Amino acid sequence: MSGYTDDLSGHVSASVQSGGTRRADAQRNRERILQAARDLVRGPGELKLNAVAKACGIGQGTLYRHFPTREDLLAEVYRHEVEDLVAAAPRLLATHRPLEALAAWFDRVAAYARVKRDVFAAVEAATWRDLAAHSLGPIGEAVEQLLAAGRSAGTVRADAEARDVIVLISWLSRLDDAELDARGPRLLSILVDGLRAEHP
Repeated sequence: MSGYTDDLSGHVSASVQSGGTRRADAQRNRERILQAARDLVRGPGELKLNAVAKACGIGQGTLYRHFPTREDLLAEVYRHEVEDLVAAAPRLLATHRPLEALAAWFDRVAAYARVKRDVFAAVEAATWRDLAAHSLGPIGEAVEQLLAAGRSAGTVRADAEARDVIVLISWLSRLDDAELDARGPRLLSILVDGLRAEHP
């Protein structure tokens, strides 16, 4: 029997309640899968679906119901990384001076670059073009927000543009794990220094 609301009692039938529980469980499983994948993709080596399933304590069948292919999972991980990177800009500006917020944001860029590189290697060209088209705009807006705050405060050079920063940080996704770990922080520090306004 399908679920219904009893007009006199206001109670919902058991089948509707169980359906809601199943949906909530499915959503929790999806979130656990994504979190495990995000943790694993930041580490060394290629992301393996069986490692994701093991990390979040679910069966492979459950994982495949949510993400039929590795490409599907990596694409969703990438979308979440972009969302987090974009959302970090205003949060950092609320608690740091503009140039410090930019430097802290660059720390997050290194983790994003690792994910971007792995996703680029795994997904089809058409999927990558679609992901890139939907991420560059929001990331550019986040960079511009950070730069504008720095320009207003007089700590970021007046001619710095968001596109300049995006071009300069794009190389991060071309480095392997060892070089990203070894050089990434220093190179991003050099970039921050290059964006710093000169004072006479």
